[in-house]
Amino acid sequence: MNEIIFFGFNTDPILIKNESNIITKPIQFKFENENENENENENEKQIKQISTSYFSTIFLFKNGKAIEYLKEKNSKQNPEKIQIENIQKVTVGYQNEAILTLEGNVFAKGDDINSDNLNEFINISSLIEDTNDRIIEDIVSGYTSIYLLTSNQNVYGIGSNHYGQLGFDSKTL
Repeated sequence: MNEIIFFGFNTDPILIKNESNIITKPIQFKFENENENENENENEKQIKQISTSYFSTIFLFKNGKAIEYLKEKNSKQNPEKIQIENIQKVTVGYQNEAILTLEGNVFAKGDDINSDNLNEFINISSLIEDTNDRIIEDIVSGYTSIYLLTSNQNVYGIGSNHYGQLGFDSKTL
């Protein structure tokens, strides 16, 4: 079992029942890892990275698998396995999530990424037209955008550009 100590602003109320809009004292956040096999390496049961925002939190384990908690009003947050293997890094923005795999592919979901299905991860690496630039080395989420750093040191942005988030003066996606 992994344990995380959390503290922050409690709204709606999500973390502590009947105590909304207070700054919480540190609380312990517990969940069972899916890998409880005694024969597995202990490192494969440990958390490698956490990324969180208003709507979701993703826990990445050292074995390259991840789970996500989605914020839902008036319901308990239950973890859900992310069905992508060999995850290297995760990033969560206000209205988006992105996953970088060991192979250099990026899968993303969110309002400004896949408006047809907000809960489905799509491969956004394939949106880069220059095939020599499709190996992604790093990712980061902004408020409503995601940025990709390629192995050729080029940066690409995807998402909302309503306030110039993608670096140019246009209000289009």
